[in-house]
Order: sequence, then structure tokens, then C-alpha cells
Amino acid sequence: MKIIIANKSHASYAEIICNTIEESAKVRGTGIARRTPEYIINKMEKGNAVIALEGDQFAGFCYIETWSHDKYVANSGLIVHPDFRNHGLAKEIKKVIFKHSRTKYPQAKIFGITTGLAVMKINYELGYQPVTFSELTDDETFWKGCQGCKNYDILTRTERKMCLCTGMLYDPEKKKEKKKTPESISKFNDKAFQRLKHIKQTLFYKKEKAEKE
Repeated sequence: MKIIIANKSHASYAEIICNTIEESAKVRGTGIARRTPEYIINKMEKGNAVIALEGDQFAGFCYIETWSHDKYVANSGLIVHPDFRNHGLAKEIKKVIFKHSRTKYPQAKIFGITTGLAVMKINYELGYQPVTFSELTDDETFWKGCQGCKNYDILTRTERKMCLCTGMLYDPEKKKEKKKTPESISKFNDKAFQRLKHIKQTLFYKKEKAEKE
């Protein structure tokens, strides 16, 4: 297995990457913005993506997006092909794209929004912290990317204050100020995140149902 910086020679994998992302979202029953092969290829050509390959077989992918004049960076579209899941590959891909992001954009804040508990855990281990949406980029282009998500109406109803996704942020300046000590390292509380996700689903879906009646 190799995890490498993608380039235009990997364009032939764009279609399967898009399909795998979409199928994964359907299985999880969560919303996700639709990516096109052209969009994925553009990321590869700019050196803003990593791809995992087992020989010539597609195994996983993730790409970089920049916002607010490169002040914010997001590692998006993390996906592992079903044939390679449950072996820790997502975590390894995330480590590579995170390191690549820190190298290309050392001053940028790195953030993500996700409903996936596994992704939240990986982010947390990399140094991300849960934050409110107001601490993320206010670049309208980023938020327009949510329009393809089936939960977009929730985001608009709450005036972009919250949604089913949880926002997480890595701030390099705060990391400089606060070097981790054994006492300051806390464990990821997956039960707390699961409870938060359940509360949001119950709250938003209940309200949505009431509005339709």
C-alpha cells in the first residue's frame, strides 16, 4: 500500500472516487455535497490531494481546499474503498494530508465539518478541537458547497449556527502557545460526541417533521 501526493496521472481514478464518496454517504444515511470528477482532477493537478493505491487498485483519497485567501484549509472528501476498510487506512491518509497541508499552508487554520464519528476521532488525535461554526471560515464559497447536502435546510434554518455536522479546528497559533503536557492531553470522548449527534438529529428532525404537519 502506498499513500502519495496525487497528480494528473491519477485522473483516471476520479470517477471511482466520486462514486465511492456518494455510496458511503448513502450507507451512513447522512448528507454530503456531491463532488464531480472534474473537481477531483483539478485537485490532483494542483497537488492538493493524496491517494492510496494497492498496486493499481484505488484504496483511498482525500484532498485540500483553501478558503479566505488561504487563511483556512480543509481536508475534505476523506474516503476509503470498502475493500480496504477497518484496517486503519483512513487514519493513515488523514495523517499524510494533514502533514501535506501544514507544509503547503503553515500559517493556515485547518478545519473540517463532519457527521462521522471516526473522522472526529482522527481529527482530535491530530490536534483539532470542536468549535462553533462561527470560528470557521466565513467564505461564502465554502458554505455554498453545503447546498448539495440533504441537510442543507437545517443549516439555513439555524442561520448557519449549527447543523448535524460538528465543526473542528486546528489552530497553529494556539498550538504554539500551548505545548501539550501529559496532564493536558485528554482522550477523545466518543460517547459525548455520539450523544451530541443524537441530540441534534432528534432536535432538527423533530422540528422538520412538525413544520411539515
